[in-house]
Amino acid sequence: MRDEEFDYIVVGAGSAGCVLAGRLSEDPATRVLLLEAGPVDRSLWIHLPIGYGKTMWSPTYNWCFETDPDPNMNGRRIYWPRGKTLGGSSSINGLIYIRGQREDYDHWAALGNAGWGYDEVLPYFIRSEGNERGASAFHGGDGPLKVSDIAAKHELIEAFIGGAQQIGVPRTGDFNGAEQEGAGYYQLTTHKGWRCSTAKAYLVPARHRPNLRIETDALASRLVFDGRRAVGVSYRQGGQGGDMKTARCRAEVLLSAGSIQSPQLLQLSGIGPRALLERMGIPVVHELPGVGENLQDHLQIRLGYECSKPITTNDQLNSWLGQARMGLEWLMYRTGPLAVGINQGGCFMRALKDANGRPVAATPDIQFHVATLSADMAGGKVHPYSGFTMSVCQLRPESRGHVRIRSLDAAEPPEMQPNYLSTELDRATTVAGVKAARAIAQSPAMRPYVKREVKPGPEAASDAELLEFCRNNGATIFHPTGTCRMGSDPLAVVDARLRVHGVAGLRVIDCSAMPTLVSGNTNAPAVMMAEKAVDMIREDARAAAAATTTSETKT
Repeated sequence: MRDEEFDYIVVGAGSAGCVLAGRLSEDPATRVLLLEAGPVDRSLWIHLPIGYGKTMWSPTYNWCFETDPDPNMNGRRIYWPRGKTLGGSSSINGLIYIRGQREDYDHWAALGNAGWGYDEVLPYFIRSEGNERGASAFHGGDGPLKVSDIAAKHELIEAFIGGAQQIGVPRTGDFNGAEQEGAGYYQLTTHKGWRCSTAKAYLVPARHRPNLRIETDALASRLVFDGRRAVGVSYRQGGQGGDMKTARCRAEVLLSAGSIQSPQLLQLSGIGPRALLERMGIPVVHELPGVGENLQDHLQIRLGYECSKPITTNDQLNSWLGQARMGLEWLMYRTGPLAVGINQGGCFMRALKDANGRPVAATPDIQFHVATLSADMAGGKVHPYSGFTMSVCQLRPESRGHVRIRSLDAAEPPEMQPNYLSTELDRATTVAGVKAARAIAQSPAMRPYVKREVKPGPEAASDAELLEFCRNNGATIFHPTGTCRMGSDPLAVVDARLRVHGVAGLRVIDCSAMPTLVSGNTNAPAVMMAEKAVDMIREDARAAAAATTTSETKT
C-alpha cells in the first residue's frame, strides 16, 4: 500500500489490537493499519512460556512503568510492567486463561451497557477460544487463541488443592465453566509448549494480506481531528530521532493502547478533563472529565514458603542437572516447567466473613495464584532453597485511581496513581485473603510440605500487622483497567458500542473500557471485547452505508 489512507487505524498491537487487525483484515476490501510502539516479537523469551521471568524486566519488550508514590502503600512506587511488542501484554503475561464471573458481565449490563451481559459475551469467548479439550457449552474448540491444560499433575499443587478442600473450597476442573468457585489447575494460553499470544493467534495468519499494514516502532503521539471527527493518527517511527508521520482513515480510529496509554493519547489529543488539558496547554477538542479516571487494579499479596521436600522449580533452576533435565523435557516433549511458566494452580473462594462466620460476598472475592517456585517478586531470581509461593488478590476492589499526563511527549509515562487499599472493604478483604492462604498452608494436606513461612512470617500475627505487611509488600498482578470506562453517565468515556462520547470516528477497545474490573485475569476478557467490537464495527459500517444509499436515493 503506497498511500497513507486506510479504512481503519488500530493503535496498539496488544491483546485487543491484534484481534481487531486480524479480524477486520479478513475482508479484502477493508484496508487496515496497525501501529505498535514496540518492536517485532522475535525474542525466544517471548515465545517460551517460562520466558516471562526474562521479559518482566526487558526495556525492549516492556514499558517498565512505575506508579507514583501511593500513600496507601506507605509511599511506595509499584512496578507496572506492560507489553511493548506485537501481542502487547499477551506476549509477556503469565499465560493464565480466566474469563471472570457471569455476574461481572451482568453487572456491566445492569449499569446501562446493553449487549454486555454474560449470555451476550459468552459467544465471543467461545469464538476466540481453541481449547484442547474441544468445544462445549462453555468453550470453543477451533478458535485462534489456543488454550491448553497443564500436562502433568504436581505433588505440591495437589497438596494445595487438598488443603483448599479441607477448608471448604471444592476441587474444580474448569474455572471458566458453570461456576468459578473452586481450587484446581489453571489452563494456559499455550500450544504444544509455546506461548500463544494474540500476535501468534491473530496476526500470523493475517500478516501477508495485502490490505493489512503492520508498522512497528511506531509510537502514536496525537490523534488527528477534522472538527470533532477523528480522521487519522500522527506517530513517530524509529525512536526519539525518528520521523513524524501521519496516517489518515476513512472510517474509524480504533484505540487499543491499554489502560495507561489509551487515556494518555486521548488527553494528548485534546479529549479529557478540561482543567488538565488547559493546564498542559492542549486545545480542547471535547471535554470528557472521565478520561483517565476510574483506574482499578488487582493488588497481589505474595506469601512465600520454604518447602520441606526438594520438589520445587527452585530446586531445578538452582541445579545444572535440573536445568538440563528441564531443557531436555521441553525439547523432547514440549512439556515441563519451560512449557508452563510460573503459576500452575489456583483457587477462587469467598474469604471475607461476617461476625457470624458467613461469607460476605455471594461469589468468590479472592483469587490465588500458586507457583512451585519462590522469589522476592514476580519474575525475580529464585531463592536458593526449595520454595513455593501463594499469591492472593481481592477480585473486585473498590479503590479507584487515575492516569493523567504530565508531559506533551507521548514517550513520557503519565502520572499513574492506583490508590490501592483506600477503602475499608479492600483492606478487610485483602487481609482475609492472606489469612485464608495461611489456613490452607496449615491444613493437614499441606502441612508436610511447609518447612516455614518466610513471608509474612510469624511476626505478623494480628490483622493490623498483616495489613502493614500488605502495604509494604503488595504489588500489581498486572490488571489495570477502567480508565476509559463504558457507560452513559457524565464520567463515562465510551458508549456501549465503545464509541468515544462526543466525537465521531473513534472507539476505545481494550481493558480501559471496562466499567468495573472482572473477577480474574484480564487477557481473555480483552480478546472477547475485541471480538465483539469487530461485529459492532461491521454492523455500524453497514448501517451507515445503508443510510447513505437511502439518502442518495431520496435525493
